[in-house]
Amino acid sequence: MLRITILGSGTSTGVPLIGCICPVCISDDPKDNRLRTSIKIESDTTCIIIDTTPDFRYQMLRTKTTHIDAVVFTHPHRDHYAGLDDIRPFNFFSGKLMPIYANTITQVAIQRDFYYAFEADKEAGLPEMQLRTIDHETPFKIGDIELTPIEVMHRDMPVLGFRMRDFTYITDANYISAEAMEQIKGSKVLILNALRPNAHPTHFTLSEAIALTQSLDIPQTYFTHFSHQIGLHAEVDPSLPKGIGMAYDGMVITV
Repeated sequence: MLRITILGSGTSTGVPLIGCICPVCISDDPKDNRLRTSIKIESDTTCIIIDTTPDFRYQMLRTKTTHIDAVVFTHPHRDHYAGLDDIRPFNFFSGKLMPIYANTITQVAIQRDFYYAFEADKEAGLPEMQLRTIDHETPFKIGDIELTPIEVMHRDMPVLGFRMRDFTYITDANYISAEAMEQIKGSKVLILNALRPNAHPTHFTLSEAIALTQSLDIPQTYFTHFSHQIGLHAEVDPSLPKGIGMAYDGMVITV
């Protein structure tokens, strides 16, 4: 069994959006308050984080996460990796390097922005990381969890989704090839990005995500990576077709 915790379900700005007074941004419903998109996956023996957002420290604190075995990255946009420096406490308590799984373009961004962690003569107390390259055609294993990379497109940027047993996670996409669709088919649970109702150049809209999900015949799908334009959770979630729901921060899914 896998236990998936939604650490964040908001877009790059988070929800509420700074300075906005729309109904979503001033809502007192906790499900309308969304940190940047990330998940935690746990088996009986392994804990993996997918993406370290700018909210990573708070996400770890509010879920009382005391140990992780590895961090896996989807792509090199800062709302998905900017919190990486905050892996340091995990280094302190484990006394080990943190395995960081990423494709080559994401590794370039990490080594550029966190250059100080890779210097030969670095100071004590800095992040301790071991970069491991993801080949998008080759499954890899962390503990007892095997991850199969699924390459999707975020406009012109390749983004990695992942299938783990009967669960698939896809974020920041607006195109999925026929080959990638075959990799997703057969999943029991899918998490998929659905930014907003209106067209967007790099993300699926709500209607596009619904159509894609229904074409795959997945028993249960949860949408994520919402902007404040998605609408109120209490209004949108009940309106979705059977087998489709809105993810929210703190949600726990078992597969």
